[in-house]
Amino acid sequence: MAIKVLIIDDSALVRETLTRVINTEPDIQVIATASDPIFGVKKIKVERPDVIILDIEMARMDGLTFLKKMNETVDPIPCVICSSIVSEGSDNAMKALEYGACALIQKPALGTKQYFEESRVMICDAIRSAHQSHGKLRRNMPSPISKSGVGGRAAHPQPKLDADVMLEKPTKYTVPIDVTDKVVVVGASTGGTEALKDFLVTLPDDSPAIVIVQHMPEHFTSAFAARLDGLCKIHVKEAANGDAVMRGQALIAPGGRHTLLKRIGNKYFVEVKDGPLVSRHRPSVDVLFRSAARYAGKNAIGIIMTGMGDDGAKGMAEMHEAGAFNIAQDEKTCIVYGMPGEAVKAGGVDKIVPLPDIAQTMLIAAQGKSR
Repeated sequence: MAIKVLIIDDSALVRETLTRVINTEPDIQVIATASDPIFGVKKIKVERPDVIILDIEMARMDGLTFLKKMNETVDPIPCVICSSIVSEGSDNAMKALEYGACALIQKPALGTKQYFEESRVMICDAIRSAHQSHGKLRRNMPSPISKSGVGGRAAHPQPKLDADVMLEKPTKYTVPIDVTDKVVVVGASTGGTEALKDFLVTLPDDSPAIVIVQHMPEHFTSAFAARLDGLCKIHVKEAANGDAVMRGQALIAPGGRHTLLKRIGNKYFVEVKDGPLVSRHRPSVDVLFRSAARYAGKNAIGIIMTGMGDDGAKGMAEMHEAGAFNIAQDEKTCIVYGMPGEAVKAGGVDKIVPLPDIAQTMLIAAQGKSR
């Protein structure tokens, strides 16, 4: 059965264009549109949609007010925010996350029609992710920031590239004997912002070094990292090229750029670089995980969390081959079990645990007590 979508936007052009773009997908159907949330509520009473695409600036009631009210209900409908005023970690973006948005799509102030037509894959993937999250939304808690893995403004279907385009798979994994520091690499997507918060806030200030890929659009990761930094004992920041990877710190890959773990001697650092989409994502978990397999090997600990798709599954299998210890979030605590499930199928996971147990499992593994 097709995913039923309601579009709430005060622009007739946006409603018309989005309807045409979305209805090209056989598994998604726009069942109604509304010019503001008041009209939207009337449409919901006639036929309940599976997903709502919601603008922010509208007459009578703004989108954020509607979103907050929606996610205070017993059975909230997943909402994708599509607005020109959720840019660069703005207050609107952060409020949308706090109020339970399943994804944020930044639309341009000009050229909206062309943008939507070019961004069909991004928009439809966001709808699919939101639909999969239904029933697991936590009211008044941050939800995923996402462009459904599409970096920049590309969206035409293209070949699904793997991490070979960013770094070759080594024929042999070698780590110098004197390099013993543990490095934790984490991948997440849909539902990941809240999962990462739950994971990071429990860590002590001397936690092993952490590098994270959370699928996000450009400009949002800086504000996300700053928010986490204010909540955690460890330091959390957006990764910059050349940043040292050190204990007591988590680096979050910037949206729209791949982040790789590198090593010179016994010192780890990150390389942040441009490149094509890998597993339809940029940044890609597979890229980070493969780099960890190459440069950290048995000293790496991999963690894969909630997310749609299979990004990270191949990279985690390579980490396992290199001797790393890998943890997957269990299905019950995932918003979407796609990424962890695929990693388990690929044979790269050593332990499957609920979200509340991931931090302790990682800390035990870092002490060499898990095998």
